[in-house]
Amino acid sequence: QVQLVESGGGVVQPGGPLRPSCAASGSILRSHAMGWYRQAPGKQRGLVAGIRIDGSTNHADSVNGRYTIYRDNAKNTLYLQMNSLKPEDTAVYTCNMFGGSWISYWGQGTQVTVSS
Repeated sequence: QVQLVESGGGVVQPGGPLRPSCAASGSILRSHAMGWYRQAPGKQRGLVAGIRIDGSTNHADSVNGRYTIYRDNAKNTLYLQMNSLKPEDTAVYTCNMFGGSWISYWGQGTQVTVSS
């Protein structure tokens, strides 16, 4: 049973940092491609950042240079370091694990609110 549990969201002022985390159980995180997604009100869920098994990463243009996806293999936890936050970054951020063969796993999401 794979479980992904996000935490670390909250309310932050524009320009501030935040570091949501995704704790994985039931599977070794580093053995899977992982991603952070977000969904703002009235919009579809979209990929924010991804990390491959080999550790290479990619980030959406809207967050590139401000966000960094990384994992702590010892803690089996995925992180999203967010800096220089903007009000438009407000969304529910959700962790995803690619299981292969069209299988993926999702966390429950954590709310990030950037309020001025």
